[in-house]
Amino acid sequence: MYNFKEIEQKWQKKWEEDGVFEAKEDKKVPKNKRKYILDMFPYPSAQGLHVGHPEGYTASDILSRYYKMRGFNVLHPIGWDAFGLPAENYAIKTGRHPRATTEENIARMKKQIQSLGFAYDWSREINTTDPAYYKWTQWIFLQMWKHDLAYEAVVPINWCPKDKTGLANEEVINGKCERCGTPVEKKDVRQWMLRITKYAERLLEDLDGLDWPEKIKEMQKNWIGKSEGAEIQFGITNYELRIKVFTTRVDTIFGVSAVVLAPEHPLITNDELLIMNKQEVNKYIKAAKNKSDLERTELEKEKTGVELKGVKAINPFSGEEVPVWVADYVLSGYGTGAVMMVPAHDERDFAFAKKYKLPIKEVVTSEENNLDKPFTKAGILTDSGEFTGMKSAEAKEKMIKFAEKKGFGEKKINYHLRDWVFSRQRYWGEPIPLVHCEKCGIVSVPEEELPLTLPEVEKYEPTGTGESPLAGISDWVNTKCPKCGGKAKRETNTMPQWAGSCWYYIRYTDPKNEKALASESAMEYWLPVDIYIGGAEHAVLHLLYARFWHKFLFDIGVVKDKEPFFKLKNQGLILGEDGVKMSKSRGNVVNPDEIVNEYGADTMRLYEMFMGPFEDAKPWDTKSIIGIKRFLEKVWNFSSTAIASETESSAAIPSQLEKTLHKTIKGVSDDIENFKFNTAISKMMIFVNETNSDPFLWKREAGRDFLKLLAPFAPHISEEIWASFGNKKSIFLSDWPKYDPGLAKDDEFELIIQVNSKVRDKIVVAVGISEKEAKELALASEKIKPWLVGQTPKKIIFTGKLVNIVV
Repeated sequence: MYNFKEIEQKWQKKWEEDGVFEAKEDKKVPKNKRKYILDMFPYPSAQGLHVGHPEGYTASDILSRYYKMRGFNVLHPIGWDAFGLPAENYAIKTGRHPRATTEENIARMKKQIQSLGFAYDWSREINTTDPAYYKWTQWIFLQMWKHDLAYEAVVPINWCPKDKTGLANEEVINGKCERCGTPVEKKDVRQWMLRITKYAERLLEDLDGLDWPEKIKEMQKNWIGKSEGAEIQFGITNYELRIKVFTTRVDTIFGVSAVVLAPEHPLITNDELLIMNKQEVNKYIKAAKNKSDLERTELEKEKTGVELKGVKAINPFSGEEVPVWVADYVLSGYGTGAVMMVPAHDERDFAFAKKYKLPIKEVVTSEENNLDKPFTKAGILTDSGEFTGMKSAEAKEKMIKFAEKKGFGEKKINYHLRDWVFSRQRYWGEPIPLVHCEKCGIVSVPEEELPLTLPEVEKYEPTGTGESPLAGISDWVNTKCPKCGGKAKRETNTMPQWAGSCWYYIRYTDPKNEKALASESAMEYWLPVDIYIGGAEHAVLHLLYARFWHKFLFDIGVVKDKEPFFKLKNQGLILGEDGVKMSKSRGNVVNPDEIVNEYGADTMRLYEMFMGPFEDAKPWDTKSIIGIKRFLEKVWNFSSTAIASETESSAAIPSQLEKTLHKTIKGVSDDIENFKFNTAISKMMIFVNETNSDPFLWKREAGRDFLKLLAPFAPHISEEIWASFGNKKSIFLSDWPKYDPGLAKDDEFELIIQVNSKVRDKIVVAVGISEKEAKELALASEKIKPWLVGQTPKKIIFTGKLVNIVV
């Protein structure tokens, strides 16, 4: 009987003692024979892992073992992303220090991960809360500050009233805090910002060279949100003031009914401008402050606004006077904070104009025009002065040139991306290594004094005032200016959780280096990451931020590659047995400890990979795990029978079984590289079922080859059987089996038969079938004949894999 508990612990201990998976920088191994395989490192929570978490870890483990057996030098590290709000909030809830609770959570999750036998190089383990690590997070920030990419500003930010801290735009989902779900407010707070917008174009352009899922690329493109258009200046009647508007549709400018300002637009508070209904306008602006950006711009919601009475804007193209409004659907952070309203050619403007009875003037036309709704496409200009009759594309070009010549406009590119709100008003984060001196201004902590560590405190709860808890610790705050030696105060905001995860993949290459992030030789040897595996929920936040930091490090010569992660793969969610996302509140969480204890790590690993395509969401079903357990028991029993036999079977492997073996080797190899783990397991099951007739196969090379295929998926049982056959070295130090292409080739395939492109039959035919034979078989099919009654095929198309009969 297979005693998985004893065997799994035995091999986990043995692998660690022998350092089987520790990566060494062997210079003799060429670059194309090295693989850096990385998981998005875990956040150590009090709940520990549920069965959804190990899915990605299992996939990366299969890949790392597979490539190791194929002769690659493999780096497969692990660590902990341990700063941030969840850890601090948990500590507050339990009345303990976040360092203590974080250490406990790490210890628990590490034990869970190790119980699954993952082939991590634990000698490279890192922790973002370790001062030896965050010394270099602080160093990167200082380089950004020195290069004018970090700056201080009092800005209206997203404020979570529950967590009492600022949030980046990316951390607000549907107007709520991404972490706790509390509706977000707007609040003016002193913040540290990072100029990620300076990298907008490069972040956009370089996506094309990455082997990433298209949906992730698209999400990043949409978030960066590049818009090409024009910036046009509207004059104000009786004033020298100007209103700059950004538009992507300058071809519609002769149809402007109004200019609309964001509530935060500085013109509204300009004392020079006489607004007759100032009180009404101020009341509207005050109400707008309580809405999130998402609430303000949501298309489905009815738009509101107030006219600035007594103020008129002048259309620079037509000379026409139009009213000026304030409306909260216009955001100060995008473009100029002012837009031109063209109701006939914009859905949002159309609804607004209908509500407030503003003119709707059509200036772009086509046969599709419908007066009951706006025409938003390109067309032919009408009622547009000298530009009438031009197509939209030509008109845009000429209108921009006209505006540039007259001095009231220019071509402009805008981005949806905003600068990154980088600071947090919390305790549990990296201290920002800057001091404020009355004489010298803001001064950096000398690099030789890094890390600047967090003070040991008993009280670390957020203040809710906009200041960090660190502001109340006078012994830590009060310091000397590094520049003049005078009195100074430390920066009290801390960095966000994302800071440590922006560069951790670099540290893995040389985790104990005290003089740099990592040595040049280590980075050159391993970077960039070849395969990065993690959840699609990090599409914008982590992946965008890490790419930004990496590009900055590239610019200052620290790294040699423009991008950090060459290939990205996202795993699908493992849902609860009720088909819903696992959560403690729903009570549908499955604890992996219980599964490992009852069925073993190998069974759980195989089951997670067998559930369905890696990228798809799939519900957990504990009952279905029994089939995987029986499969492994069958492998164990067959091998045990062979081992117990005193005779060595010398008979040749049956030819059909030999073909199956070679097909299995090719199929499993291809499937691993293409992340088709479920079909790889299916192929191995078919092979085992076919060995029913010859259990002594396991005494021969074929059995050893099969074990090697199984080993990345179920490493413990494979290693145990391998050793039982008398092998002294680990199976993972053996070579991956090779296949004969001739034997691995299919003799037959399924020919698809269509009628008018709809599948009507599938028949098994010989590989290499001629076009004439395929067409004849298709027409002779009993399932096809009813579809051809009374009709003569116009043509019959053969593609090699299908026949399409067109009638």
